Amino acid sequence: MSTHRPLSRQNRTLTWPWFLAVVVVYLVVVQGVGLLIGVDTSGAKSEFPTTEAIVRNGLMPIGLSVVFGAAVVTWLGWWGDVLRYRAPVRRWVWFVPVSMLAAALLAINYSNLAAQPAAMVVALLAMTACVGIGEELMFRGIGVQVFKKAGFSEGRVALWSSVVFGAVHLSNAIGTGSQAVLQAIVVATSGYFFYLCLRAGTTLLLPMLVHGLWDFSLVSNSVGSDPKLSAGMVLPIILQVVLIVVLLLRRRSIEPAPAAGGTASGQPQPEPAPGH
Repeated sequence: MSTHRPLSRQNRTLTWPWFLAVVVVYLVVVQGVGLLIGVDTSGAKSEFPTTEAIVRNGLMPIGLSVVFGAAVVTWLGWWGDVLRYRAPVRRWVWFVPVSMLAAALLAINYSNLAAQPAAMVVALLAMTACVGIGEELMFRGIGVQVFKKAGFSEGRVALWSSVVFGAVHLSNAIGTGSQAVLQAIVVATSGYFFYLCLRAGTTLLLPMLVHGLWDFSLVSNSVGSDPKLSAGMVLPIILQVVLIVVLLLRRRSIEPAPAAGGTASGQPQPEPAPGH
């Protein structure tokens, strides 16, 4: 009986230079499709004045990016590693996802959404859900695994996956000009928070949820033909500053404390070989 087995897709690798190439294709999908089928909203008072604008400028191109990211993960055979991330952190790190979820829920412009057609609100929910799924799949999913498998420390995995995440948003200069530079810096910082959500929850589903709801709360202020801003929109800004301060103060206490007689993960150190 033959013992030959086909090469498993788990053996496929993706080096970080090739990951950057994948990110470029991802950008072409998002920005290119948006340019091809998007609705001109330059004369409108908001970013998404109509349901059609949400669907064609956001939902369709971002939805295709989700399909692209899923296809890459499937080709690599990384679904197990991407969806589950085992790198324990101390309990206080749960403050990051919990506070972000709370701030997002409080910051949603409920009055502005109530004034819009139900179809527009559903389209907005679908679009921001796709943002959370697609961007987390690409950057906290594929990106984190690429740097992790390359032998980077957790600190460097967090740094470079967040830097790439922020740099990608420089492409928004196509529509927003120099404002995209500031946005890229803010987004890179958010990327680090989403990375901590991944580690705290040990599953990619948590940062997907946090990211999608976070974006929904922000965009809820910029839908409709004449949107009215809410005071709650300052909460994500305030929390972002608070989280930066907290993490600067506690950055050295993210990793779990080493267990007695073992490593930080609680595993005992290997016994030395005889004669050593």
